[in-house]
Amino acid sequence: MNLNDFYAGLLEQHLDGGMSKEEIKGVIETPKFSHQGDLSFPCFQLAKKKKQSPAAIAGGLADSLNSSFLVKAEAAGPYVNIFFNGKTTGAEIMKEILAQGDEFGRHHFGKNKVITIDMSSPNIAKPFSMGHLRSTVIGNSIALIAEKCGYETVKINYIGDWGTQFGKLITAYKKWGDENKVKENPIPELFSLYKKFHEEAENDPSLNDQGRKAFKQLEDGNPETVELWTWFKDESLSAFQEIYNLLGVSFDSYHGESFYNDKMEAAVELIKEKGLLETSDGAEVVRLDDEGLPPSLIKKSDGATLYATRDIAAALYRKKTYDFSHALYVVGQEQTIHFRQLFAVMKKLEMPWADEMVHVPFGLFLQGGKKMSTRKGRVTLLEEVLKEAISMALSNIKEKNPGLEDAERIAREVGTGAVIFHDLKNDRMNDVEFSLEDMLTFEGETGPYVQYTHARAQSLLRKAGDLQQKDFSGLEDPESWELIKTLNKYPEIVEEAYKNYSPSIVAKYILSVSKAFNKYYGKTRILEENEELSSRLLLVKSVTEILRDGLSLLGIKAPAKM
Repeated sequence: MNLNDFYAGLLEQHLDGGMSKEEIKGVIETPKFSHQGDLSFPCFQLAKKKKQSPAAIAGGLADSLNSSFLVKAEAAGPYVNIFFNGKTTGAEIMKEILAQGDEFGRHHFGKNKVITIDMSSPNIAKPFSMGHLRSTVIGNSIALIAEKCGYETVKINYIGDWGTQFGKLITAYKKWGDENKVKENPIPELFSLYKKFHEEAENDPSLNDQGRKAFKQLEDGNPETVELWTWFKDESLSAFQEIYNLLGVSFDSYHGESFYNDKMEAAVELIKEKGLLETSDGAEVVRLDDEGLPPSLIKKSDGATLYATRDIAAALYRKKTYDFSHALYVVGQEQTIHFRQLFAVMKKLEMPWADEMVHVPFGLFLQGGKKMSTRKGRVTLLEEVLKEAISMALSNIKEKNPGLEDAERIAREVGTGAVIFHDLKNDRMNDVEFSLEDMLTFEGETGPYVQYTHARAQSLLRKAGDLQQKDFSGLEDPESWELIKTLNKYPEIVEEAYKNYSPSIVAKYILSVSKAFNKYYGKTRILEENEELSSRLLLVKSVTEILRDGLSLLGIKAPAKM
């Protein structure tokens, strides 16, 4: 039951065409304090049309509004505030939530549409750092929310397995590498070589030329160079998979940058055919002066391709393969210019779907106020953080609930949930200061707090046994109504989260559900042998279903016991 929609419909009947239902919905507000009502309608816009004072209009409307779903309507200056009947309205909302079950909050506006989501995309031969966490969990959550809205999603792990940095790594391995050390401890050893290259290049700039030459050899298919690159890539993908298994994230495609090597020439030819390719200082570019952007570099002066070339080829391939309705790129905000250039080139290529390509940017994970950098070695490894979070969760379980069955699985769900929630509760555009202490706190606005609330509610249901729905007579109290109102917002929350590509909207919402439930739990006798028992337990059941579903949209499990 959409309360805003209900109120707008009720008002429309009394406004004689003064405002449409959509116009009314656009101005309805939620009062800051519950004693001011559940919803409020400001009469300023109507006053201009009717040439009457807002207060006079509010007084007349308040006297005329009536419904079995309302306790009262009252004028407060220029506002018409309404108070819903918690019993009748609450019963309707509860019936709907219980009837729909897991389908509550589902939308169908994405039916028969496909969304591709470019996400995670770590570079091979480098550790999976905290810096990669954001793209991975934000992209995964957006996919889950999109699926709740009816879309088919294609999650693409566009692995960074091509580019000059691999020429540098190959050069470093040839100069200083030890095959046995790399085989024993691949990622840390390769990472160490990568850092050594940059340290040495500061004193010997000719190393950079050697790195560029090695990458050109890779592009040209030099057997020895390709063999080293393949080895580095296989070791990296194996290490990455362990991280994805811990996070519970999977992909539909692992086509990295190298996959588009044999597709780039066709993209370059298309750009030529459209008369867009120009030569600048020996390099081939697409000028974007009319967009207020720097030129998009398509080929360097030595003939080597760039990110833009591969991204153009990838976009053409994905449209042909998946026929997407939207193509999302969940990539840090520092790449904003690159994506503006990419989308501008696609428009110049007269691709009718260019406007459906969307950059979904996000802020950085900071450490000591500074960006984490693999090049400078300032990096915190995600695998270490996840394992420490799981270890802390297990210690907590052994201390508070030593007899808990399947404790290791639950510790994994709680530990990884803590890390994921710490990221997703923040607006994606905000930078997040990395703090292991804050991330792993199991109290306050955290994932474990929401999971524990769910487990507490499940415990009540287990103690109660079979539920028999009778009526909803036990839900007239203010705490019940506040909780029901909060649960009722779930469909709007899901839609808003999708349209803003913002998992934080879901995270903040399930925190509000948890707080409302815990307030209700603290003030209400739920397990009580009377006629109200059924309705109160059904409310608890509704809480568990929405918390479980909300957590699932973030990629987090909801243990029944903790």
